Amino acid sequence: MKKLDKLIIKAFLGPFIATFFVTLFVLVMQFLWKYIDDLVGKGLDTGTILQLLAYTTTSLVPLALPLAVLLSSIMTFGNLGESFELVAIKSAGISLLRFIRPLLFVCMLVALFAFLFSNYVIPVANLKSKSLLWKITNSKPAFNIKQGVFYTEITGYVIKVGKKDADNKTIHQVMIYDRNGGGSSGFDNLTLADKGTMQVSDDKRFLYFILENGWRYEERGTTSNMEKNQLVRQGFKKYKKAFDLSGFALNQTSEESFKDNQQMLNVKQLDVAIDSLVKIEQGFSRSVNAYVTTRYPFYKWKDTGWLAKAPALKADSFMQIIPAKDRRYVLERAEQNIRESQTNIASSASEFKELHSRVLLHKVEWQRKFTLAFACVVLFLIGAPLGSIIRKGGLGTPLVFAVIFFVIFNIFFMIGEKMARGGVMQTWSGMWLSNIILMPIAAFLVYKAMNDSQLFNKEFYYRSFQKFKKFINSKNKKQEPTTI
Repeated sequence: MKKLDKLIIKAFLGPFIATFFVTLFVLVMQFLWKYIDDLVGKGLDTGTILQLLAYTTTSLVPLALPLAVLLSSIMTFGNLGESFELVAIKSAGISLLRFIRPLLFVCMLVALFAFLFSNYVIPVANLKSKSLLWKITNSKPAFNIKQGVFYTEITGYVIKVGKKDADNKTIHQVMIYDRNGGGSSGFDNLTLADKGTMQVSDDKRFLYFILENGWRYEERGTTSNMEKNQLVRQGFKKYKKAFDLSGFALNQTSEESFKDNQQMLNVKQLDVAIDSLVKIEQGFSRSVNAYVTTRYPFYKWKDTGWLAKAPALKADSFMQIIPAKDRRYVLERAEQNIRESQTNIASSASEFKELHSRVLLHKVEWQRKFTLAFACVVLFLIGAPLGSIIRKGGLGTPLVFAVIFFVIFNIFFMIGEKMARGGVMQTWSGMWLSNIILMPIAAFLVYKAMNDSQLFNKEFYYRSFQKFKKFINSKNKKQEPTTI
């Protein structure tokens, strides 16, 4: 490896590592903003939160790599251009394609790493993160009573606290509405207290209210004879009420229910799944086709049997040859058969659509592993010539251009994926849409950079505007009439 190659690779690695972690952090923050409502108030321990963030960060690596490559390549060649190192390299007779060659190999290795990471690590991370996120979002919120607000998260109870002290334990003006206390009678019980304290058991399975100076109201009897029911009022100086918090625990759900999802499979497993789904789809199509063609035949020629009887009966339509007393029965039977046919065909169509959608989802996931990896190379071929043209380092101008091109890439990637999922486009064309659109842009920028284009030079556009303005003025002077 020559010294020039080492210089360029060394100048690239620093910005690449920094921008990769910054990009990854931004994507993780986007995930947190999306699921913040499902995570807040669940009483999650630090280990669970770190575990979820670790799995989520891992699953976002393939998306962060292309943006990091784009931004770091613009910064690298922008810094080299700003310090006139590119001018020195070109003056030595070294072409653009030659001095970007080492970084092109590096980006190919990054693309290979991105593919292997997507194929072997991401399925496991997705399985862990999706199952853990499902457990969190489906668990009840952590126990947190606010003063002046009715709390209904504990099954069978409605609790209201008039005031809470700063220690978050001492409570005042307590009301507990017990919907379970009546047992089979179905009546509700009420407990009122002036003051109390809240305590959670050591195993966090129970919450205890130690109440002072209050009353308990209980209705006893049956719903069949309400007039003979009794209302019992009991006063107390101190009363301990226990609430079961087992429903607030994070339920452990088996990962078996998530492992067949297309996001949890590698390329080899996706091939097997796609092959099986296609066979099921083809078998379903054959069975539905045989059922429809035999039960609902469509004849080539129009039924003309009734036309032979029409002159004798002086009938102009098929309904007129049917006796009047039987017309209603015939119409009802026809309507019933039509509705039955519609229901059967619509059910088969819906089942086929769902099955075909599963096939498309698996094919989309198969293509995704390659498109995101190849995007590293495409975005490098945009960033390297773009940096050598704008000749600006740092995080200012390079960040603006990186965001613009990454937004273009992301928009067309999402559009193509949506069209591929919906069957509007072929899965390969939909998933490769963003790369197909950006490749001509990359070729154009490489061509401009090889010819020392002034595409982003303000002075070039200013001089061009002055020349155009002078040309217009000269034309106007020629068109002015001469005076004698």
